[in-house]
Amino acid sequence: MAAVAYGELPTLRVAGAALEYRRIAGDPGRATIVLLHEGLGCVALWRDFPEQLAAATGNPVFVYSRAGYGASAPIVLPRPLDYMSREATDALPQVISAAGITRYILLGHSDGASIALVHAGTAPAGLERTIVMAPHVFTEACSVASIRLADEAYRCRDLRRRLAKYHGSNVDLAFRGWCDSWLAPDFLAWSIEASLAGITTPLLQIQGADDEYGTIEQLRRIERGVSGAVRTLLLDDCGHAPQFDRASATLAAVAEFCR
Repeated sequence: MAAVAYGELPTLRVAGAALEYRRIAGDPGRATIVLLHEGLGCVALWRDFPEQLAAATGNPVFVYSRAGYGASAPIVLPRPLDYMSREATDALPQVISAAGITRYILLGHSDGASIALVHAGTAPAGLERTIVMAPHVFTEACSVASIRLADEAYRCRDLRRRLAKYHGSNVDLAFRGWCDSWLAPDFLAWSIEASLAGITTPLLQIQGADDEYGTIEQLRRIERGVSGAVRTLLLDDCGHAPQFDRASATLAAVAEFCR
């Protein structure tokens, strides 16, 4: 992907909010892969993964920044602690409709993976498959510990400056909306496991063996909870971002799954 200047992308209007997005062309006869970014992500932070994904699968790819991220519309803090479920059931269906997408495959990373699982659990028309990378279905101690380290890096080191390149005036909304939610005492009880039983379409889950934000227990609970078929890929020498840490293996698994 050629570098795109902040605020240069087109926008969709969803519930009165402008959301930046990109489309990568593919076979129009195939379902569109809709990318859902992580808790600190946005369109630009997928780097060239959308292009690689379209090339590997032949599917069209649609990627957008949720409200409060990238150059999309700002939000009001604090986020409600069920913000991922709200995104999955309220915002995502409107995005898909506004984008004119009728057949789709969800691919979510981290927070985006949780959003994908909740959305898939509503059995929406048009959803053919779901792919999740580094998913979370409940809060683990290692997640909280890693987010505390990120909070320190944001407050005391250069994380804010690095993120501001991608989030602009939304940078504090993006970081604090994610971090403060996960570190809230009541978030220790957060779980989306009740949504898993509604997932009947095929599911591929990918996680790095060295993921600092979650353990393999996340995958095991998903396997036990869903009603449809599940494929699981645990990647060695891989942290929280399989699409970057083990790009070739991740793309190969996704391409095979989409076929």
